Amino acid sequence: MNRMILMWLMCLIGLAGCYREPLLHLYDMEGPRLELPQVELRLDLYWGINWRTNWYYGSDATGQMDWDNEDKRIFGELEYKEPTQFYLRRYYTGSTPLGHRIEKKSAFITGRSFRSTYDWGYWDILAWNEIETLNPNDGQSIRFNEPASYDEPVTAETGPSMYPARYHAPRYQNAFYQPEQLFSACQQGIEINENLKGFVFDEEEKVWVKTLEMPLEPITYIYLPQIILHNNDGSGQSRIKELASSSANLSGMARTTNINTGIAGTDAVAVNFNMRMKYDKTFRKGEIVDIIGGRLMTFGICGQNANRVSRAEDSNDSQRHYIDVQVRFNNDMDSTIVFDVTDSIQKYYKGGVITMELDMKDVPAPKRPGGSGFNAIVKDFEDGGTWEFEMTDKTK
Repeated sequence: MNRMILMWLMCLIGLAGCYREPLLHLYDMEGPRLELPQVELRLDLYWGINWRTNWYYGSDATGQMDWDNEDKRIFGELEYKEPTQFYLRRYYTGSTPLGHRIEKKSAFITGRSFRSTYDWGYWDILAWNEIETLNPNDGQSIRFNEPASYDEPVTAETGPSMYPARYHAPRYQNAFYQPEQLFSACQQGIEINENLKGFVFDEEEKVWVKTLEMPLEPITYIYLPQIILHNNDGSGQSRIKELASSSANLSGMARTTNINTGIAGTDAVAVNFNMRMKYDKTFRKGEIVDIIGGRLMTFGICGQNANRVSRAEDSNDSQRHYIDVQVRFNNDMDSTIVFDVTDSIQKYYKGGVITMELDMKDVPAPKRPGGSGFNAIVKDFEDGGTWEFEMTDKTK
């Protein structure tokens, strides 16, 4: 079978200075010297929505970002960080497009250029980014499963954490670690033909060029939860003075994701993440409030690739979603408050700001220590309205 050398030039949108390697020549054993075609692969980077919308926890009184050093230490960067290193898998399907994958070639790319060999025929290409952990000493959360069969997809998952899944996670006793940011790009049935169909001759470089458009899309999604505490400035027992634990959970999210398709798995779990309390923040109309907030990453809604959903009404979500947080009141009693955020998760299926509100005038302080005072189930009403909550007093 004839073989040819192809050069891949990966240009990430938003990065300047893409370059070309010197033109290569190869002696063809069956003929004269051949000027080899060059293939340019462009990974268009997807950034998603504006995370700053209504983000009071992470902004100051003027509306400017106030993501301080302690936030960065706990949560990392606020937005996606553009990846620069990638794993590349090239699958050869012979003369059959979308056919059985005969062989696999693996590569790790640093920078934007890659040179390799291809057989004539059809290829599938899969790429995903190198994982960057928030704290390298803690190890990597995402675990990849690359089956021996080339026709099976590569999947990613996280494992159970040491923290309990305190609410609405009956299948698993522990919440799962949140994944790091993960992007992927996949294209199938790419034809590399001897008649150079689909190639264009570059007059300047004197080389044949084939351009592939592969959107590099996030398959993990950022959520920014914030709990607005109204009237939390008094000295009474009902005032929340601090977090009893920085550990919080978001339930009903996918445990795994399919790297090839971007479709999240169907096994729902609670995702563990951190929260932090800030005092005297400016809310709407200049109101001074205390805010409990944080940042978390998830694989998204079960059974769905959010990048293929155009509106919330088309989001297929069969799970309920709850955020639980442990707080400590002025009387040094602890309680777990649970927020039903199902409507918000379904509305912001690609991630976004999840706002929860409590008027502390209506929240009684617990009567016994150890988080046994009461559980408040706060119902989610999007875009205003009355925030209602049901409370179970465990002291009776």
